[in-house]
Amino acid sequence: MRYTTLGASGLRISRLILGCMSYGEPGRGAHGWSLGLDDSRPFFRAAVEAGITVFDTANVYSLGSSEEITGQLIREFTRRDQVVIATKLGMPMGEGPNDAGLSRGAIMTQVDDSLRRLGTDYIDLYQIHRLDHRTPVEETMQALHDVVASGKVRYLGASSMHAWQFAKMQYTADLHGWTRFVSMQDQYNLLMREEEREMHPFCVDQGIGVIPWSPLARGRLTREYGAPSPRLELDATGANLYRQDEESDRAIAAAVGEIAAERGVSRARVALAWHFAKPAVSAPIIGATKPEHLQDAIAALELELTADEVARLEAPYRPRNPEGFA
Repeated sequence: MRYTTLGASGLRISRLILGCMSYGEPGRGAHGWSLGLDDSRPFFRAAVEAGITVFDTANVYSLGSSEEITGQLIREFTRRDQVVIATKLGMPMGEGPNDAGLSRGAIMTQVDDSLRRLGTDYIDLYQIHRLDHRTPVEETMQALHDVVASGKVRYLGASSMHAWQFAKMQYTADLHGWTRFVSMQDQYNLLMREEEREMHPFCVDQGIGVIPWSPLARGRLTREYGAPSPRLELDATGANLYRQDEESDRAIAAAVGEIAAERGVSRARVALAWHFAKPAVSAPIIGATKPEHLQDAIAALELELTADEVARLEAPYRPRNPEGFA
């Protein structure tokens, strides 16, 4: 495994992050493909043995069950101080007034609920899942600073939004002497590169680590374009992504397949290796529900694409509207 710092912070992380959305009590919440505790156990064991130290979940994943499984399996396979637990808040967890959003009330309620489910007394990286357009930025940033000052959280992260919105939140923290975000979790892959225009240059300039979600475009880069996917049949959000430019997407997927064939490796390995050629990226977040998913991701660390291969992968891309924002 390789390691880096998360942006300009002192937090050391593995260059792969295990995404835990796939681990949760089946049928609980919106993630119908999730694996229960026993089926999740081999993936956590393999990740720890491979040297992966970062586990990314969210309170909303399987309505808290993902946090419960993540916390339990981390305790089974490693020491708490050897890993980085990242979780998120903001999405609806119920019908109560503080069950969603980024108000002070929501933040104070949800951080304690996540700590309880994870079975830990601190969260390494606490991330806002999306913007809360109803709550003043000052209220959100002060409350997030307070949970850091309390010792319940060590670092703060954000997720998909426009670069100007992220800059506003960072400026607000700076203006008041509050805790800044150290990371941006955004959608970034060969089929969605809009973050290269403003967000990633801003992150590089400001020393903010980028930890992309959906680096394989919900599996679209791992198979022939248009091939059926049982996962997408259960993933309403994923099924609605990557539908803006079929001609461009098809050509990109074909380029991934051609280079994979030339190198004698999987498509997933090529698509993930592309991220490691990007200076803004600290570590992509990978999902794994089959052993080969984790094996391909780890192998991608050793695949160094040439400048010509990177150019071939990127050439068919055409500008599109950003997706995945709230």
